[in-house]
Amino acid sequence: MDKNEVIKFAVIGAGHIGKRHAEMISREQEGELVAMVDVLTKKECGAESFDVPFFKSINELIESGIEFDVLNVCTPNGLHAEQSIKGLSNEKHIVCEKPMGLSKDSCEKVIFKSLQMSKNVFCVMQNRYSPPSEWIKSLIDKKILGDIFMVQLNCYWNRDDRYYKADGWKGTADLDGGTLFTQFSHFIDIMYWLFGDIDNISAKFADFTHKNSTKFEDSGFVNFDFINGGMGSINYSTAVANQNLESSITIIGSKGSVKIGGQYMNEVEVCNVADYEMPVLAPSNPANDYGPYKGSAANHNYVIKNVIDTLKGRTTATTNALEGLKVVEIIERIYKVRNEQLDL
Repeated sequence: MDKNEVIKFAVIGAGHIGKRHAEMISREQEGELVAMVDVLTKKECGAESFDVPFFKSINELIESGIEFDVLNVCTPNGLHAEQSIKGLSNEKHIVCEKPMGLSKDSCEKVIFKSLQMSKNVFCVMQNRYSPPSEWIKSLIDKKILGDIFMVQLNCYWNRDDRYYKADGWKGTADLDGGTLFTQFSHFIDIMYWLFGDIDNISAKFADFTHKNSTKFEDSGFVNFDFINGGMGSINYSTAVANQNLESSITIIGSKGSVKIGGQYMNEVEVCNVADYEMPVLAPSNPANDYGPYKGSAANHNYVIKNVIDTLKGRTTATTNALEGLKVVEIIERIYKVRNEQLDL
């Protein structure tokens, strides 16, 4: 791709995140938003501020003849793989919101098509860009904590009837897929990014407050071993009353301990490492604000910039398709334990 060429983006899905993608694209000097797609009208989506053609489907967009380089997939989870494959089949690069799919099999099909078409698939895991995440990644890579003994990931959020609408896709088995896919896949990605794959999974699940609003559990305790050494756990819930409580990771190593906490894993709470001075980190971006509830850090500007820089040959994808697949596969294996329990 010509280094002076403006990269043209089309966004499918004009909800909160789709509009976020569109806004970040519009701010990039080397990027251009050329179209948006949603089953609702532009007015119904609240997307009137984007002065671009608006289509009802990918097919309408393709048939329009509008030229674009990248398709940003920001639709319900269960549509991600299918729509990514559709974009790849039409020779477009893909930016896919988490999760990449709802099964390892669907993700493999996306990767196969991307290789077949020689196109990139960028998976959106924007929490990797937060200053505490970048800092802890450097500690792990440099083995400053020594051997890793224990890792505890805690994610306790609020998702109540303000979030789960009766006629919406959230909470459904086929389009949402589960709490770990929709709410907490960012944090499973951070864990995989830092420590690699897991094995020997055991778990306990419960549905405390969502029996009438979702088709799956709202809480779980999950224990496992890391293939690279050490043991870990994920403790999660969306049954927290009123507002999010915390997203944190505690790491116990042979040379010290670290805890990153806050509501969105955005604050270093403990750095207890011998002969190590904690650097001053840049401030974290605020959480994505969806009105009555909050999401992960608003780092989508870094995602779009990484796409542009990668396509212009300056860098590589922050989160590639294989990493996107691995996060889905880990969640799928955790949910296999849940499903086996339900069959007993």
